[in-house]
Amino acid sequence: MTEPLDLVLAGNLLVDDIVLADGTTLLGEPGGAVLHAALAAHLWGCRVGILSVVGSDYPAATLDTLAARGIDLAGVRLLGGPGGRAWLLHEPSARRVIHHLDSPSHAAVSPTPADLPAEWRAARGIHLAPMPLECQLDLARCLAATDAESAPFVSLDPFELVRDQTTARWREPLAQIDALFAGEDDLRLSGSTAGTLDDLAGDRLRLLVLKQADRGGMLLDRRADEAHRWEARAGEDVVDVTGAGDAFAGGFLAGWLATGDISRSLAQGVVSASLVLEDWGSRGLARATPALARARLAEWFPELAQAATQEPVAR
Repeated sequence: MTEPLDLVLAGNLLVDDIVLADGTTLLGEPGGAVLHAALAAHLWGCRVGILSVVGSDYPAATLDTLAARGIDLAGVRLLGGPGGRAWLLHEPSARRVIHHLDSPSHAAVSPTPADLPAEWRAARGIHLAPMPLECQLDLARCLAATDAESAPFVSLDPFELVRDQTTARWREPLAQIDALFAGEDDLRLSGSTAGTLDDLAGDRLRLLVLKQADRGGMLLDRRADEAHRWEARAGEDVVDVTGAGDAFAGGFLAGWLATGDISRSLAQGVVSASLVLEDWGSRGLARATPALARARLAEWFPELAQAATQEPVAR
């Protein structure tokens, strides 16, 4: 019998046209949040499955690379025509994602509950990568119907901005997840971020992971009432930041589902993100090996590399 997956990554597989702040471009690069997150999580021995929709124009070699690493693609539905394509515009203070006008809608290239293989509901964790909020909410509702004792750890990374004007729309999804990964671009709130989310979220939301790009970030553990700070690191010169936040999430979740230890999980996220920065798009991650990831973890976080593995986080 095949072992259940550790982590299901639900989101988009898009072709990216990357434009850096200095005008440097790379067109037609295989991308999508779940690509970066899957490659990152796999580096740490995590059994990963991708839930997505792929167009005929998505590079076949990239899908072959994922399959060769043992990443399960049973949840990837063929669109039957060209898929999603987006401009990734890196401005000095933010990144904008603009979908090509002649591409299918964002919702059309996002997975639905019907795409989720029944056996994948037994996964330890399911991450809802950036998609239209309605798509994320449909999947969150589906997962909320799972028996409480076997329900997966559910995390979400927003595509729709969390703003004062949209807080009512976020109340239901925030009540059905265990962790929120949000970049500074995602949160546009006039008051305290933590205070606003405390007002919106129910008791279930435990981890608030605030990504701050090259400044690292802050994790708030609402259950333990603790704050954890991390610093961003890079192993070599930074070439492209595309996908760094998604790789961070993949590395973090691989650590969290395996150990339940926040410090270890953050360290794996930092190492995973650093591997993205060294090349365009997903190339750095695709070239990386588990041995390289472990070596970098041991070098940067020696106090964690030798730590005894803890019990997996409670479901």
